[in-house]
Amino acid sequence: MNIFSFTANFGSEDACREHFKLERDKQGVKCHRCAHTEHFWIKSKWSYECKKCRSRTSLRSGTIMQSSKLSFLVWYKTMFLLSATKKGFSSKEIQRQLGLKRYEPVWAMVHKLRKAMGKREGRSTLEGMVEMDEGYFTVESSGLQKSKGVRGRGAVGKSNVSIMAESTPVEDLETGKKDRVAGYFKAKVLEDHTREGINETITQSINEKSIVFTDKSTSYVDITDFVELHLTEKSDANTTKTTLKWVHLVISNAKRNFLGNYHTIKGKYLQLYLNEFVYKLNRRYFGDRIFERLVVANITGL
Repeated sequence: MNIFSFTANFGSEDACREHFKLERDKQGVKCHRCAHTEHFWIKSKWSYECKKCRSRTSLRSGTIMQSSKLSFLVWYKTMFLLSATKKGFSSKEIQRQLGLKRYEPVWAMVHKLRKAMGKREGRSTLEGMVEMDEGYFTVESSGLQKSKGVRGRGAVGKSNVSIMAESTPVEDLETGKKDRVAGYFKAKVLEDHTREGINETITQSINEKSIVFTDKSTSYVDITDFVELHLTEKSDANTTKTTLKWVHLVISNAKRNFLGNYHTIKGKYLQLYLNEFVYKLNRRYFGDRIFERLVVANITGL
């Protein structure tokens, strides 16, 4: 969706609110008091009234917009900006684009949307043939001095991120050349690099019927207990370009994206930025529909 079509369809508070109600009706409304799912619509109050207990639910209630004082129009403009480009916008830039005086409400709104994106991605698992490796992302250290010369695992100011990618082998019928086609991706910040942490990531992110490709890290020794087959290769330049091609491409692109947009990211918020990056990556072929899907994530993401 470009800026002209967005303005034509969502140029006013009423237009955004009407659209939000339409999308919320499609998802259904559950009474917060009795869990009943049938409601009257009270337009004068912009609220739903439960047919069973008569309790009312506002249009924002139960969505990530709950308790927000920002207008529907501001939320819609923000969702448009987040979904309009692959690179995205920082909260500071969104504040500037919206012409708002205070930064804090914008920062909270953007992070709520990123959290909703992550929740939506957590509903499914990767399947088939899956690449898995780790990237080390530079993060802002709280009161710590970065250690010079220390790189990779254990480095101060570095956060370990598990990157997973569906990777289907294909062969060109004319040339016979073999390659891998990427499907969906996942990214999860690892609090530590223990076998237990890796195992938890596997069970949450990858279908048990999958075939998983990794390097020979000792942290991956239990993976075979959680998937159909676990294949390993020694980590080298060739493995990076072939067996683990897509995960390393994503690691490289994500680092470049974060550096260009945000410069520094606090470690405790890294997962939220990864949520946005992967959410849009997994919807790279959605076109204009990515905005509509983000509206739905807003409704169901609390």
